[in-house]
Amino acid sequence: MKALELRQDTMKPLLRTLLRPVLSPRAFQSIRFQWWCLSSYIPNMVISRFVKRAPQVWGFGAAQTPSHLAKQLQNVNVLAPTRMCRVMTKYGSDKGRLLKYTTVYSALFKEHANEPLRVLELGLGTNNPDLPSNMGVFGAPGASLRGWRDLLPHASVYGADIDGSILFQEDRIKTFYCDQLDRSSIRELWSQPDLQGGADIIIEDGLHTFEANIAFLEESLHHLRPGGIYVTEDIIWSDVEQWYDRVATVYSKQYPTYEFAFVTSLNGGTRDPNLLVVRRGAA
Repeated sequence: MKALELRQDTMKPLLRTLLRPVLSPRAFQSIRFQWWCLSSYIPNMVISRFVKRAPQVWGFGAAQTPSHLAKQLQNVNVLAPTRMCRVMTKYGSDKGRLLKYTTVYSALFKEHANEPLRVLELGLGTNNPDLPSNMGVFGAPGASLRGWRDLLPHASVYGADIDGSILFQEDRIKTFYCDQLDRSSIRELWSQPDLQGGADIIIEDGLHTFEANIAFLEESLHHLRPGGIYVTEDIIWSDVEQWYDRVATVYSKQYPTYEFAFVTSLNGGTRDPNLLVVRRGAA
């Protein structure tokens, strides 16, 4: 499997260079989705029947012992593809195709899929190569928002990004401007009438730096509804230790009814797909 993933990572830049002059982003996404189904989704459906690979999970907060959240995440088989993996990849999101976050999200959200949830995701996936944390010219802004809309049929889906040119509004989707390095901008985001009352799911997939992650978490965690889930995506390995220290010494005490879990080693270590998952206790 690692050899196949390595070949895919090696070929991807070459394919993008060759196909860019002749394919639209939508056509490229379609071809990539079909290739992923044949090369990864279907093989993993078979393999996962016989092989299980669990993520590494460190949990603390709330009970101060391995929490229910941590135990739940330790039971995830990251080799087993889900409907969420397929839907997100179809729209062009890398949450399933590369990062395997969708295996975790499927476990977290499956029991609430038909509820009238409120979802906010920071980071629409800009395809502007001049901006940091961009998805490249073949990126599909708003991909995961459209995925959430399909997967959560009664949810209201909101998004935010610093790239004002990719903000949009569709059925059950509305997006806003936010600069997560500017705390006043984050507070302005949460002051929007549509976001009054907070959110059940908050996904932070914006600028992947410790300072940016911390700023958004500290200005947003109290807007998480009881029983809700907050996730910081794409934590790089070099930041894990300071994240752990911050959560263990500050947040677990500041938010005593919240559970915290670090989730690592989702895709075999070929990238940095590390997550911080937070669940607020029920009221």
